[in-house]
Amino acid sequence: MLTHQFNPYSACTSILVGKNASADGSTMIGRNEDSRAAWAKKMIIHAHREFEEPQTFKSQDQTHPFTMTLPKIRAKYTATPEWTAEYGLFEEDGINEYGVAMSATESAYCNTRVLAADPYVKDGIGEEAMVTVTLPYIHSAREGVERLGHIIEEHGTYETNGILFSDVNEVWYMETGAGHYWVAQRIPDDAYAVVANQLAIQEIDFSDHDNYLYAKDIRNFVLDNQLASMDNGLNFREVFGTADLSDRYYNTPRVWYGQRCFTPSVTQTPESFDLPFIQRADGLIHIDQVQGYLASHYQGTPFDPVGQGTATEKHQYRPISLAKTQESHVLQLRPDLPVTLSGIHWLAMGVAAESVYVPFYAGATTTPAAYQVATEKYDATSAYWIFKHVGILVDAHYHELHGELQTVQKELAIQLGHHIIVTDQQVAALTGDELAMALTKANQKAVDQALNTMQALAADLITKSTDMSPLNYDTDLNL
Repeated sequence: MLTHQFNPYSACTSILVGKNASADGSTMIGRNEDSRAAWAKKMIIHAHREFEEPQTFKSQDQTHPFTMTLPKIRAKYTATPEWTAEYGLFEEDGINEYGVAMSATESAYCNTRVLAADPYVKDGIGEEAMVTVTLPYIHSAREGVERLGHIIEEHGTYETNGILFSDVNEVWYMETGAGHYWVAQRIPDDAYAVVANQLAIQEIDFSDHDNYLYAKDIRNFVLDNQLASMDNGLNFREVFGTADLSDRYYNTPRVWYGQRCFTPSVTQTPESFDLPFIQRADGLIHIDQVQGYLASHYQGTPFDPVGQGTATEKHQYRPISLAKTQESHVLQLRPDLPVTLSGIHWLAMGVAAESVYVPFYAGATTTPAAYQVATEKYDATSAYWIFKHVGILVDAHYHELHGELQTVQKELAIQLGHHIIVTDQQVAALTGDELAMALTKANQKAVDQALNTMQALAADLITKSTDMSPLNYDTDLNL
């Protein structure tokens, strides 16, 4: 995630899981949207719309005035825009009515050799517009790659990004390089991938159209500009990406830790440039494990910033979950269910490590009021600020209060997981508007449970914190 002038160094972390790698056959894509420590998000559901004429998208970001024509039919989709559209919409993540999920973007970096041959396009597409102009107009993950790829080739882009797509059958990761070039790889059904601000895709098999997609003239571009010989094919990461000290300390450790979590049988090092893009887990992956990775900060290693390592070790590597996370999401598409019921948009507002993943059925018609309030400054009615409030209270006395937060997080995870099981059973016979209404009510129930619990926790933390002041003094009551 990149919010222009406010944060020139974005730092999202992504995970993608194929259907046969997951415990229940779901496909899952997830990402931490990292930008600023206080930059509120909301969650909305755009209704299905059919217009008489094609629509025009025009970016509100004056620095990058991207514009394009949109189709007349816009599908319903979930999204998490920012509190202000002044710098762009940044809708970031969502699931549409056709059962397609998208998360955009994982910011990355292209090397100077490639950029010299194909510079960025100032009025091209960027992160802030990608979900808005893509997700409502696609019927599969593959179609999402193809649509966004066409837009990039035609209009150009002003930054390098990774984009996640999924449907109930396929998971795709797409990367842009330079102004007009891109590649995409299907995550094998039995595999997963974790990505951290680097171009990650490695070898491109130009003959395998089932598993690789790419810009139409990318081979000629590489050869004409002497970027690589292509004798052994194209390694996109090596030809288009970077490999410097910032990668070694800022990016690769997060990939190392993700693969350490899911594939502990393989021994690797945090600063390795040889970590594979595609990896197989030692066991089937559950939804809570995906969430746990996105909420992690090197627990169980000396590099945990709130752990037991030395002062140097605790700040040696950039953690996955950190204070600048705006929201964290996992988009789960479950098998053998009607499309309206299949998609769950799990959303943790604020810092994932100090928040709770609340499940939203994407088939609902609207979102609860607290998730539609996003303000520049603290607002007690906003879901974003309710979760941030708890995190700030814990941070003030972390080691004294974090255990209480963990207890509540565990209890809520159990309650919300049970809520999904019960709701699935209750709505199994419903269809159409009846089903959508039931899912809307179910989302409200989940939100009420989560927010009421977090507000009660905040009250308890404030009460306990009153006796932790640096001005405290043990007074002799006999005086």
